[in-house]
Amino acid sequence: MSVRKQRVTPLGWKIKRRLAELELTHKEFCAQHEIPLSRLSEIISGTRKNRKYRDKILRELEIEEEDQPHAGQMQHVG
Repeated sequence: MSVRKQRVTPLGWKIKRRLAELELTHKEFCAQHEIPLSRLSEIISGTRKNRKYRDKILRELEIEEEDQPHAGQMQHVG
């Protein structure tokens, strides 16, 4: 059985780094926070943009997305 490697997005690297800092495997993190392992993998690789789980993962790992305005900041449209 061959393992297919998927690319990792910049956000995916942030998630992987944070899990390493917390000394958690993908499986352990998903079990603790009731997130399907497949959804975490899809978000890390960018193959699926599931807002519900993406937001939950970022919140639980305390990761901010740099390309989105922070709460309380106005986004200027020019």
